[in-house]
Amino acid sequence: MNDARSIPPRNTVTLDQISGDLEIGKHSTIKGTGAPATVRISGTVYCEGNNTFECILIAENFEADGSVIIRGNLEIRNRVAVEDGTLEVSGKMTAEQIDIDEALYVAQDLSADDIDVGGSLRVEGNVKARDVDVGGSFKVRGEATADNIDVGGTFHAESRVEIQTIDIGGTAVVGNGRIRKIDVGGSFESRGPLEFEEIDVGGIVRLAGKNSGGDVEVGGSFKVDGDLAFRDIEVGGKVEINGSGEGHEMEVGGKVGVGGSLKLEGTLEVGGKAEIDGELSAENIEIGGILRSKKASATNKIEVGGSITTEEGASAHYIEIGKRGEARGQIRADEAVIGKDASVENVYGKRILLRSGAQTENVYGEDITIESHCRINGELQYTRELRLGDNVTLNKAPQKVNRLPLES
Repeated sequence: MNDARSIPPRNTVTLDQISGDLEIGKHSTIKGTGAPATVRISGTVYCEGNNTFECILIAENFEADGSVIIRGNLEIRNRVAVEDGTLEVSGKMTAEQIDIDEALYVAQDLSADDIDVGGSLRVEGNVKARDVDVGGSFKVRGEATADNIDVGGTFHAESRVEIQTIDIGGTAVVGNGRIRKIDVGGSFESRGPLEFEEIDVGGIVRLAGKNSGGDVEVGGSFKVDGDLAFRDIEVGGKVEINGSGEGHEMEVGGKVGVGGSLKLEGTLEVGGKAEIDGELSAENIEIGGILRSKKASATNKIEVGGSITTEEGASAHYIEIGKRGEARGQIRADEAVIGKDASVENVYGKRILLRSGAQTENVYGEDITIESHCRINGELQYTRELRLGDNVTLNKAPQKVNRLPLES
């Protein structure tokens, strides 16, 4: 039996349950029966707009041509659609599909399969969904669980998130949790530990706590207030890790600062300055400007265009200090090249080349080539061959020895 009902505009009506559809005129109010007050509709609720429900509303579908207020829970088995208006729910909201033109506000939890809001979405409780598409802003105070979140403007999740992908046009802030893929046009921030597979952000990224993930690509700056495990990092501007970092490769256009140690399986490439308070280790270390670390070691090579300062020395298969460069701390390599007019301290190696005008303290090697106008302020020891250019200044006479000091 179908007892569909139609409520005229500007009326207040108390209902219990209807086996069929319910059509409500503009500016009408619906109240329910029982405790808590509830209205059950087996079919679809049609609202002409500016309607209020002083009850829990349960129905198959919900459609409105204007704004609607639900002072209770909204439980829709299938679809919610609001054209040219907003929907405000003071309790919980559930549905399979939600399509709101302007704005949706839910005071408690929101659960749906697909959520599409043209303007803003705000949820004071938890959100659980498959796909969320918001044109303007999306803010959730509780936990957010979703496969995909696409927001044109800003996304703010104050608590834990469990999301496969986010695509945000402006800025995104999350409490902590797990996001597989992060794509943000402006800035992204996680205020607690985050697990991720990919971060792609046009501007600024800020992470906090102990973080682990995959690839990071940031156009501007990348800051971690804690530790970070990663695969590859590519940043156009600045990287700052207040704790320790461990990953495969890091490429930074500007500056790198690490409060602890930095351990890489591949290459560290920095256009400007790298300051590592702890130890730095990698396969290759390529610094355009300045490198400072407690200790620097590479399985393959270290190349520094400007200066390198270490407390415990730098070691690699190949080390090169650029033209007019500077090294403070011991250098040890199978092959060491000290650039023209560079100034270094102690150099140990199998093959050592000092370009014209270079200055050192002590030099210890197997095969040593010193070009013209170089200066050795300390000892010069070699085991196999020494080649001296013109006008080389030696503080002490060279010594051919059977064993170098570092080998004893």
